[in-house]
Amino acid sequence: MSEKNFLDVEDLVVYQRLCRLHIDVSEVSHKWPPEERFELGAQARRSSNSAPAQLAEKNDDRHVRNKVEGVNRSRGEAAESVHHLYVARLKGYVTDAQYCALRARYKECIRMLNGLEKVLERKLPAAEQRWEMRESSTLYEVQEDTHETGWPPPTDTRHLTPPARSPHD
Repeated sequence: MSEKNFLDVEDLVVYQRLCRLHIDVSEVSHKWPPEERFELGAQARRSSNSAPAQLAEKNDDRHVRNKVEGVNRSRGEAAESVHHLYVARLKGYVTDAQYCALRARYKECIRMLNGLEKVLERKLPAAEQRWEMRESSTLYEVQEDTHETGWPPPTDTRHLTPPARSPHD
């Protein structure tokens, strides 16, 4: 039996984690008010399902560049899921703890997707690679900025206070 060049999508830990996140987001969003279950909740469920679906769609593609595109799309859907959860937190549908826990899990998946993209890039000719890599013993090292700009810091929850509701809401 020949050795596989790529893992089946179900073998990817990031795919497994994104599937689990989708199930967890679905469970949380079904507890939101009825009007939100079909608006914000549906958007959260769709993006949380699309993150692993993008990996699955491109995993069996013959072209490495297309696999990378699937990873990029998956990363975007994961970030969109964080956005929907953040808005749900602002509206008071999820607690700070729930939001921070789900956000941390998504951020870990995003880091894993970054690593998967870099592994796939190494399979491309050097001229087509987007990441600058240097060989260090048997590993490739890629410098990545770990400073998270643009994301609400999980420990500072002052910005998470839901807006005051009027008596007519």
